[in-house]
Amino acid sequence: MINKVRFFLRSVLNRTKLTACGVRSDISGSIERRARKSTISIGNDCLVGGTLVTETDESRITIGNNVFIGGGTLLDCVVSITIENDVLISHGCTLADSNNHSVSASIRSRDLNDWKRGEHDWTKTESSPIVISRGSWIGMKSIVLKGVTIGEGAVIGAGSVVTKNVPPYTIAAGNPATIVREIPVEGR
Repeated sequence: MINKVRFFLRSVLNRTKLTACGVRSDISGSIERRARKSTISIGNDCLVGGTLVTETDESRITIGNNVFIGGGTLLDCVVSITIENDVLISHGCTLADSNNHSVSASIRSRDLNDWKRGEHDWTKTESSPIVISRGSWIGMKSIVLKGVTIGEGAVIGAGSVVTKNVPPYTIAAGNPATIVREIPVEGR
């Protein structure tokens, strides 16, 4: 009973940190809006156990309806992460729409001091939106990197590192993830 009360209270507190939250959605993970003007919107009937982080005023995390995000999963957003309806993201995944640091050593050498001061110049960091399309499933401990679109109904094998777009109704796996096979589309 005590755990149910804690879960409920955590979910209620997290709702206050969201820009929008649909009905019957439970948020037991962490919400970190590090920039005031950033937005995090969650649709109806979702279960979010992971951590959602926005880094800049332009950051937008948009989660559709009927979405599961497992515990230990991190969505780290500089630009935009969009998760459409009916998506499953397993435990321990990472979705990052930015490199988080410059590839230039001279710029990167200043990052630690910037982080300590609560600052970071995101204009010097390569970033690009992520889209997880309707009905997709991302296996546990997978990583989805900047600029990737995972197509409708696609499946990402556990432990994969996705660096390129994944076509609809395919299975991709590995590091880097490659297409393993197509998935028959039901009803066609």
